[in-house]
Amino acid sequence: MKNLIDGRPSLLLSLLPLATLVALLFVSIRMFGSDALAGSSQIVLLISTAVCSFVAMTCCKTRWKTIEAGITANVTGIAPAIFILLLIGALSGSWMASGIVPTLIYYGMNLIHSSVFLASSCAICAVVSVITGSSWTTVATIGVALMGIGQAHGYQSPWIAGAIISGAYFGDKISPLSDTTVLAASVTGTPLFTHIRYMLITTVPSITIALLIFLVAGFFHTPASQHTANEYADALQATFNISPWLLLVPIVVGILIVRKTPALITLFAGAALAGLFALIFQPRILNEIAGGDAPSGAAALFKGVFISLFGSTAVETGNEGLNNLVSTGGMGGMMNTIWLILCAMSFGGAMTASGMLQSIISAIIRFMKSTFGMVASTVASGIFFNIVTADQYMSILLTGNMFKDTYLEKGYENRLLSRTIEDAVTVTSPLIPWNTCGMTQSHVLKVDAFIYFPFCFFNLISPFMTVLMAAIGFKIYRKKGEMVVDER
Repeated sequence: MKNLIDGRPSLLLSLLPLATLVALLFVSIRMFGSDALAGSSQIVLLISTAVCSFVAMTCCKTRWKTIEAGITANVTGIAPAIFILLLIGALSGSWMASGIVPTLIYYGMNLIHSSVFLASSCAICAVVSVITGSSWTTVATIGVALMGIGQAHGYQSPWIAGAIISGAYFGDKISPLSDTTVLAASVTGTPLFTHIRYMLITTVPSITIALLIFLVAGFFHTPASQHTANEYADALQATFNISPWLLLVPIVVGILIVRKTPALITLFAGAALAGLFALIFQPRILNEIAGGDAPSGAAALFKGVFISLFGSTAVETGNEGLNNLVSTGGMGGMMNTIWLILCAMSFGGAMTASGMLQSIISAIIRFMKSTFGMVASTVASGIFFNIVTADQYMSILLTGNMFKDTYLEKGYENRLLSRTIEDAVTVTSPLIPWNTCGMTQSHVLKVDAFIYFPFCFFNLISPFMTVLMAAIGFKIYRKKGEMVVDER
């Protein structure tokens, strides 16, 4: 058996670490269920990294220093994401303890009708995400509030999460403020607004279908009794100081986002401002969080604020469902996610440094004999990178760099590649449990990605929509502007 082909590992060798990962993840999930992401999946990723390194070093003569450098580069590249995750944890805890999210839930229950809740949630998150350019921020703020409102209306959590994520990633995908939108356009050399306009061809039908599904599901939904909604409202009002003044914090955060303030600064400001409002509006909650052995007076209040930022908080509302909703993990609650990301980055770095990823993609490129085959191969590669590298930014970069020359040689406009990358990578990242997006959204919404992904209709439809458009040749152009004649 030839271990090397053109200086790269053979396809069979390259698939060995990936097969190990898939097999062990299957066993891990069967053994631990939804707790798989709390430790066993990390071990699986490290074992797969070890298998990749061993095969590369023994069969392909790759030096350990090369693999180590690849892992280090991968981990270094996601350092900003780790800090953002920590601040999202702080934001989540402080917005709950200060009463911001309970206030949004309280008012939202009275404003959104039960039958159109899912479609409304999707549309609201879409608008917020277009304005902010951030799916993560949208889910961590308005998304958390919508989870509570939906539960009060009697909806199951996977349906609510699916509507929230569908809307948030629609906005993330087409917003000119989105880093993934800018990255996909940049890596392919496509003008930003050309890229966005071309994406509308696949994105608008996808979100329309998703909204129709959510609308129909809402009309068939049996709403919770008014008594249940009243229980939620009464429990919130009895536990928290509900006040419209608390809405100033999300308004300020929204202004910072619109002004393109860096994410780290925006999230820190949002968490700090929420901590200040907690001191003013929720002293009883802060004393409860601080615990019975806490010092009295101002010291207890500040201890409660600090715990809400970094630690686990549990507030007794008198309603069991509401207790689960308003409990948070703070920055500490993000550590399992961060641990998983580091392990995933290690596996992705080893696969890249060893040349195994390139070998797998080279095999895929052989099927690119037509417009349909080319777009389908790009979609498959983008999803594959999302699975293996566990990071949407790296997947966008790898997919763009891998296929850019091929699209150029075949005479297609750059915007076809940039659109296909977004349809394949950006929207599917939250569907993969060990991807940075999947881990973040499942932690924030408290719904496992394994459970919510069948309900993320926009995210599931988008890759098929882009392949469908390629198959029928709709709005596919050569570089000089003429319509593409399929080579099949």
